[in-house]
Amino acid sequence: MSINKTLVFGHINPDTDSIMSSLVMANLENQLGNEAKAVRLGNINKETEYVLNYLNMSAPELVSDVADGQNVILVDHNEKTQTAQNIENAVVKKVIDHHTMNFVAPYQLYYRAEPVGCTATVLYKMYKEYDVPITKNIALMMLSAIVSDTLLFKSPTTTQEDRPIAEKLAKIAEVDLTTYGTALLKAGTDLSDYTPAQVINIDSKLFEKGGKKFKIAQINTADIDGVFKDKVYFEAAINDEIKKENLDLYVFAATDILNSNSKIISLGNDSGIVEKAYGVTLDNNTALLENVVSRKKQMLPKILENLD
Repeated sequence: MSINKTLVFGHINPDTDSIMSSLVMANLENQLGNEAKAVRLGNINKETEYVLNYLNMSAPELVSDVADGQNVILVDHNEKTQTAQNIENAVVKKVIDHHTMNFVAPYQLYYRAEPVGCTATVLYKMYKEYDVPITKNIALMMLSAIVSDTLLFKSPTTTQEDRPIAEKLAKIAEVDLTTYGTALLKAGTDLSDYTPAQVINIDSKLFEKGGKKFKIAQINTADIDGVFKDKVYFEAAINDEIKKENLDLYVFAATDILNSNSKIISLGNDSGIVEKAYGVTLDNNTALLENVVSRKKQMLPKILENLD
């Protein structure tokens, strides 16, 4: 793969926003005359598979690392712990994100991060600013990403910009926003083909603070009880992950997309942090976090505040 062709990718264990924003950003670059290719850093989940099947598209090529001097664009992330191996020897040309900034580069680059619910919301504005047409397929990709990240506007990460943009995209994509969005989210709740180890890694992110390493993993479900019937197997998989990666804490959250709550499993030497953070008591390593659905806005900040 030529290092002159810019690779566009989202975070490890990619969600729908990571995959769709990679495809959308690569298309924008190509439309602007810059040779770019979307790739991915992990397996796609059922929700993303639903979108790709809807569009009759294949998933982007899977990569794990990048070559020295490789031109890259990061979307939907900026942390080293969440990106490709050897990123320190690549040339990061641009970052398009909606998360807290944890990125430092010894050179100038295009960096755009906005406090919105989804990277695709930022990309929509970029298409408009560059006067690049939004095709039906590109519109559906952006729409899918926004629906996924905002849980169809139920997540507290949703901003006043996300829904109006999603409504415009739904018109371009020629779909009913509610009908399509509900079908997309339900597709992501199917765990039938996954092993416990795969389930806890569908959407997990690694974080570090003050020498402590922890992961927060999240899945969406319409049946929390159905997920937790396999709790003992998830705990075994989580403990294996803690040992393998020398983690201080692992929080696995099953988020109820119907009732906007999350039930968690908290394991590791610092597992009790969630009790302090949320005022709950762990019962056999589990707790219900009422009205908590967002890892970015409701889980990560609370854990960081209480991590010693």
